[in-house]
Amino acid sequence: MQYKLLFSKEAKEKLESLETHDPKKYKKVCKILGYMETNLSHPSLQTHKYESLSGPEGQEVFEAYVENRTPGAWRIFWYYGPGRSVITVWAIAPHP
Repeated sequence: MQYKLLFSKEAKEKLESLETHDPKKYKKVCKILGYMETNLSHPSLQTHKYESLSGPEGQEVFEAYVENRTPGAWRIFWYYGPGRSVITVWAIAPHP
């Protein structure tokens, strides 16, 4: 299934900041976003529900790995919607 990605204001700002200040990280994030659009079950994503967060309207929040086995590894936090075949990227950040 193909998904359309929408970005929260914060996620969009972080992506723009990475493009300017950390092109290597930006490239990694873009690769993962591409997988999210086309194949949410891609093994690289290691997608799973993130139990301690809820979306702005109580949605289940999931995380996808940008990096693994790296101190301060980056993650993409997202939820389904609004609407069918849409994913909202809520945050792009180092793992807390």
